Amino acid sequence: MLGYRAQLPRKAAALFDVAIPLSRLTEIVHASKKDAEEIGLKATVKGHVGDSNFHENIYYDATKPEERAKAEKLVKNMVRRALEMDGTCTGEHGIGYGKKDSLVQEVGEDTITAMKLIKTTLDPHWIMNPGKVFDL
Repeated sequence: MLGYRAQLPRKAAALFDVAIPLSRLTEIVHASKKDAEEIGLKATVKGHVGDSNFHENIYYDATKPEERAKAEKLVKNMVRRALEMDGTCTGEHGIGYGKKDSLVQEVGEDTITAMKLIKTTLDPHWIMNPGKVFDL
């Protein structure tokens, strides 16, 4: 992994995780690897897949917008696939800034509305982790 990144000076890595039922692990690994090959980017699987967390590093040239778009497509495909497999859009890495749309896809607008109500009640000035999980 590190050797591959060192080969290209402006290589970036999109680091994402999803969680899926362990019985579907092989399926998502093979599908994600095939997806990366077909789109023309290098991707590696890493981490602790034994507890159903599937981590993938997707390598792309940060100076090329088309490669960034390809990496984003791979992430969206991985999330869609995980949700179709009765999984979740994130393992232990959380939603953060990058998976807000994925969370809406997973739980729906009504749940997001309830979450915002709880957030506003506990943090009325939105000073704790602003912009993470969802926007004001």
